[in-house]
Amino acid sequence: MSGVTVWFTGLSASGKTTISLRVAELLRDAGVRVERLDGDIVRQGLTRDLGFSADDRRKNIERSSFVAKLLTRNGVVCLAAFISPFEELRDMARREVGEFLEIYVTAPLEVLVERDTKGLYRKALAGEIQNFTGVNDPFEVPKNPDLVLETDKHTVDECAQAVMGLLAERGYIARPAQESAPAQVAASRAETGDDLPAHGGHLVDRQLRGRALEDAVERAKSLPKVALDERAYWDLGLVGIGALSPLEGFMRRPDYETVVEAMRLTDGTLWPLPVTLAVGPEHASLSEGAEVALTDAQGRIVGVMRIHDRFTRDKRKEAQLVYGTTEEAHPGVAQLYAQGDTLLGGPIWLLDHPAAQGGGLALTPREVRSAFAERGWRTVVAFQTRNALHRAHEYMIKVALETLDGAILHPLVGATKSDDVPAEIRMRSYETLLSHYFPADRILLSGFPAAMRYAGPREAVFHAIARRNYGCTHFIVGRDHAGVGGYYGTYAAQELVSSLQDEIGIEVLRFENAFYCNACKGMATEKTCPHDPAERISLSGTKVRGMLQAGELPPGEFMRPEVAVVLADGYRNMVAD
Repeated sequence: MSGVTVWFTGLSASGKTTISLRVAELLRDAGVRVERLDGDIVRQGLTRDLGFSADDRRKNIERSSFVAKLLTRNGVVCLAAFISPFEELRDMARREVGEFLEIYVTAPLEVLVERDTKGLYRKALAGEIQNFTGVNDPFEVPKNPDLVLETDKHTVDECAQAVMGLLAERGYIARPAQESAPAQVAASRAETGDDLPAHGGHLVDRQLRGRALEDAVERAKSLPKVALDERAYWDLGLVGIGALSPLEGFMRRPDYETVVEAMRLTDGTLWPLPVTLAVGPEHASLSEGAEVALTDAQGRIVGVMRIHDRFTRDKRKEAQLVYGTTEEAHPGVAQLYAQGDTLLGGPIWLLDHPAAQGGGLALTPREVRSAFAERGWRTVVAFQTRNALHRAHEYMIKVALETLDGAILHPLVGATKSDDVPAEIRMRSYETLLSHYFPADRILLSGFPAAMRYAGPREAVFHAIARRNYGCTHFIVGRDHAGVGGYYGTYAAQELVSSLQDEIGIEVLRFENAFYCNACKGMATEKTCPHDPAERISLSGTKVRGMLQAGELPPGEFMRPEVAVVLADGYRNMVAD
């Protein structure tokens, strides 16, 4: 799991140190690496040369923030307890650290006076001590803290549990054990590694909820806005819901370079495709440490991001290594060339995105895992498509179901090519197929909210890793998976994913091209059918789309008639609209 600095701010005797000590105990009991930076302890060593002037206070926070940043970058939960009375200094600490939660610890002045065993408040109130924060020196109450702890109303344990809840909600630690039974099973599988851990070991969760979401939405209104292109928009959603675990945001330069060149993150984790945020010259003023609001094509705020890196890339190099070509005729390369030259890297938080809404069109990885657990499925195959399903697809899924507990039909519902069947029409056709030709207790339908890159073998690995994060144990890879225009070998995707399946932790099911054979009077492949190719019914996707658009139904041997009717009606309604 990633590190974070939890910054406790508040007046003397408010309870910062006491709560941070209890939180540290809970984190250690949970096996989480944790360190404490307390104002009094720091002044005994790191900042012993500093006094309490405005300049020295700033230096105190600067040094403490630097140490907190180093701990955070190395995966430690750093609990920092400082009065830190000024908003400017706390914002400076936030910019320095990056992964940062601000907690305001407060109690009425009369309570603080009673708690003060040294009698400093009474002396300050009597005028015997000057420049005492909260009495005769100002304390700027945080405007948008991640959590407020009122220690006169809640016990130390209650406050500590609130902090633990915040850390779990933001995805820094595993979720509490008191969740519902299905959620416990899903979390156990995803986070504890008892059964099927996510890629990298931890199912990421970058969705904000409750008060944290409300505060972030309000704060985002005043942040600089960065518009996402289609690919970045869908990537944001996938990162936020954990489908791209262990990624927690858009890639920084070190990860970007090792992924492009070696299909690895800097820590050695397998990762096949760059997940980046490109911007143009209009964002030249954005610098490291800044927080930005991420918007969709309509200008709606869908996420926030803390910029940790800003760099340029060699687009032709990326095109050649990732897509295997620099030709602009390739749709993925064309999109790459159309993007800005500068990349912004850093962690994201998801605010409002269809990928995170769950239910309906697309379930989140946690929801899918819970669904598997509720059904008692231990072995589950995923089938991905961006096309309408025909008999060959149905055949492959059913063959897999003969030996596995269940299947998830996981069609891509993000951005695809303009001539692909629209997702809404496809989803209706999938529902029709499943209701007529599959047992309801053996298959689950959910959209995969991703954009196609058409990166062939590398994208097949990307899709397999995502299905691991959704809790699948098997993945069907057909011929030329994620390919386009003859750029990749027929079996290149199958070969690459199969060579990496042990590292991904998912078993690849490789299928030949399936077809209906008139002589066999059933579905078959080259491996099982001895008859002349003339007996085989096979139509290209272009041919089928043309027939449907013209109101013609493909032969029943190629596509189920109920499915063909739904697709033809969908096309007809599109023309009418």
